[in-house]
Amino acid sequence: MIWSFFSVFYAVVALLWVIAILFPPVKEKTIPEMLALSGIVVLGAFIIILWITLERPPMKTLAETRLWYSFLLPVAGLFICRRWKYRWLLSYCLGLALLFLTLVFFKPDTFDQVLMPALQSIWFVPHVIVYMIAYALLAASSVVGIKGLFDDYRKKNNRDILILADNLVYLGASFLLFGLLLGAIWAKEAWGHYWTWDPKETWAYLSWFIYLLYIHWRFSRPDRTKGALWILSLAFIVLLICWMGINYLPGAVNSVHTYSA
Repeated sequence: MIWSFFSVFYAVVALLWVIAILFPPVKEKTIPEMLALSGIVVLGAFIIILWITLERPPMKTLAETRLWYSFLLPVAGLFICRRWKYRWLLSYCLGLALLFLTLVFFKPDTFDQVLMPALQSIWFVPHVIVYMIAYALLAASSVVGIKGLFDDYRKKNNRDILILADNLVYLGASFLLFGLLLGAIWAKEAWGHYWTWDPKETWAYLSWFIYLLYIHWRFSRPDRTKGALWILSLAFIVLLICWMGINYLPGAVNSVHTYSA
């Protein structure tokens, strides 16, 4: 029943976001933003229905976290569009969110109600939400980094791009660190240890470290922007490995985080 509902919601969201992406550049630019917002509301409604139906937070599996990511990434794109007037970044966020939503459509989960004991914690929801917000902001920062490299190649001034990248990284890395701290508290409650260098924990630390490296580079080498942009452009690969790729690595077989596979 849930899955038949999702196909309808998916079709509506996809239609709204595709129109928003393809909307021709005109003087009245609020139309794509309204279409993007409408898609966010529709997808948010499905997540609420799913939460109520399952009687648990829909954050257990990769597909369910992709739902949240597809919801939060356009929110980040809309915020950036309104705050810094980057329409192209909104289109990118919508496109990437639609890609992840399509993955959910073609590779769904069973959406079962079972929640293992380790996930029955007050830290479960804030930990996942904070991480999804961080991933959304940092995904946007990576495409900004790629745009900065492209502008540098074309000998264009990329100062505004760097300011946007810095702000996104400051926000995203802060949420990432907050997520690490929440995860450590949760781990102490669930397994008796704040940190065990589990594969997922290790890659989570690496994710935060690479953005810390970017921040350090920007402060210590403010004139060497190309190196910072390369770090930022490639950093999201580490996040994707931490989020999804770690489940397919041999070292993750005995990971305490395999429940999310």
